Amino acid sequence: MRISGEITWYAGLTAVGRTMALVASLLAVCCSVLADGSSGAGPFETRAGFVCVNPVDEHVLARLRQAGIESTCLCSDAVFLRRVCLDVIGTLPTAREARAFLADRDPDKRATLIDALLERDEFADYWALKWCDALRVKSEFPINLWPNAVQAYHRWVRTAVADNKPYDQFVRELLTSSGSNFRVPPVNFYRAVQGHEPATLASAVALTFMGARIEHWPADRRDGLEALFSRVAFKSTAEWKEEIVYVDPAATTPLDAMLPDGTRVRVPVGQDPRRVFADWLISADNEWFARNAVNRVWAWLWGRGIIHEADDLRRDNPPANPELLAYLENEFVASNYDLRRLYRLILNSRAYQQSAIPRSTHPDAETLFACYPVRRLDAEVLIDALNAICGSHEKYVSLIPEPFTYIPQEQRTITLADGSISSPFLELFGRPARDTGLLSERDNRPTSAQRLHLLNSSSIQAKIDRSRPLRQLVRRARRDDDQLVRTLYLTALSRYPIESERAAALEYLRSADGSRLEAVHDLLWALINTKEFLYRH
Repeated sequence: MRISGEITWYAGLTAVGRTMALVASLLAVCCSVLADGSSGAGPFETRAGFVCVNPVDEHVLARLRQAGIESTCLCSDAVFLRRVCLDVIGTLPTAREARAFLADRDPDKRATLIDALLERDEFADYWALKWCDALRVKSEFPINLWPNAVQAYHRWVRTAVADNKPYDQFVRELLTSSGSNFRVPPVNFYRAVQGHEPATLASAVALTFMGARIEHWPADRRDGLEALFSRVAFKSTAEWKEEIVYVDPAATTPLDAMLPDGTRVRVPVGQDPRRVFADWLISADNEWFARNAVNRVWAWLWGRGIIHEADDLRRDNPPANPELLAYLENEFVASNYDLRRLYRLILNSRAYQQSAIPRSTHPDAETLFACYPVRRLDAEVLIDALNAICGSHEKYVSLIPEPFTYIPQEQRTITLADGSISSPFLELFGRPARDTGLLSERDNRPTSAQRLHLLNSSSIQAKIDRSRPLRQLVRRARRDDDQLVRTLYLTALSRYPIESERAAALEYLRSADGSRLEAVHDLLWALINTKEFLYRH
């Protein structure tokens, strides 16, 4: 990364032209080392080679060696801090947190940080958001949970994440609960689908808890699973929008069905067929349950599953690393389905802490996890990061004509319960509609419209121009431009500038027309438009 000498020609430009030129310069330069790795370690990686620290590393490295692919170096402390905060809590570290972590000389500080992040409130907020995407938590068409149910359902999911509820218990409650969708939150799993027909319910169950798309199954397996959900019934109450989910008690004959593994079952009269399925699903030797869970978590942390797509598990879509997947499955079952332990296992691995700078051009390098994948920030994470830096808020939009949908502007976007509550920014940057539960609903592909918005949007400009934290930073720094530049980099990129960046930024601050505050605004606008800010790396 180098910007030295690239700001010196701004003096002859107008104020607006100079601002845009600064933006263009940093866009062209920042994070360029991630593209080719030709600049050496720089601020993004160390020179430490791949040293296995747990079995995850052993399985990743063995597969890379088998394919003749070179692994990458260890990422730098600054990159790790930013990466793990974005991946675990969906939140940028503050400048103070970055400064403290970079100054810490404890060799175990990465593991300590991981433990601390897993206990923060933002961890529950962010991972509840991920599960609510999969569970289609949304008030309005085509899901129609309605606001009261959405709030109850989201609160239940977030509490389960915060309390580290065992995953098998979490799923059993979703599959077998009965009662009011306002008072028994997990019954909303059955309401959060586009229809009440057995085929629709069975499809949602298979996708969410088995990572399987039922339309690919043989007809007898598909019909057999649908039969297990054929007695789920729904009825309204006198309370507005409330609905009771229950198992039809009027059935007078046994139910013949088939489990997804081909086993035929007969459910006696009076027994809940959903419990028969749940007992089969969460058994320790089930080939679908643990595999789907660990593959989904891996995909959320890495951007792609060991089986890709992460919700398309089938025999003709094999895992990229079968041994790694089998190891994670076994560890997950042995831990009694402890999701937090699974996160620790992956996050502490040397594989996860690799640099994002590839050392191989092999076509399977990304598939086999030879480096950390560069990915654009989620829409919710990006707008929260901008608001945190600028001390601003987001204006949400709701098409639901009910008083329950008022959202305070100061509420963080990752805490939104309802997929129907949105904003123009979230729509532009690919927030999922929560209509299908598919991971592909979230679209993190960059577009020209997004780039133009970040460069030209009056709302982004207003966030920066009205930023109280920036004004406070300028006052505290007094005339110490070096401190000001270092703090800006820590705030936006979680690292200190390298010497060429520092020199170029200082030159711009000292030569810019207008006020010092305006020059700081220019520099921040340039930084938030860099790939380094916009992407996980």
